[in-house]
Amino acid sequence: MQRPNFASILVPGLAPPLGRLWLSAAAALLAGVLTGAVASHAVGNSQEASATIDNFTFAPAELTVKAGTTVTWHNEDDIPHTVASSSRLFKSKALDTDDSFSFTFTAPGTYEYFCSLHPRMTGSVVVEP
Repeated sequence: MQRPNFASILVPGLAPPLGRLWLSAAAALLAGVLTGAVASHAVGNSQEASATIDNFTFAPAELTVKAGTTVTWHNEDDIPHTVASSSRLFKSKALDTDDSFSFTFTAPGTYEYFCSLHPRMTGSVVVEP
């Protein structure tokens, strides 16, 4: 009596060696998920916050976060803008529409920033311990 090829039953049309390979990969992935061994996108205790750039404005104009937070600015305006720290701690490239820039704030304090292309555009990030 010939053994049934379960891999070809599960994935019709696959030749037995390829079917077994697929079945083995699926089983390994399932085992990893069940044991928590598969890599996750969660990043420990780090936090994330975001701000938008639209209509020549940073929103919110003042953002309060905890130390260790990564802030991401998204340009939703139809012209380029930058995000530049007044103290020269960080500076983005010119961000076109839908581009973004991120910076991680590690030390408490108030960080003022502006758009170097449109200096009247200003904002601040307040970092708490």
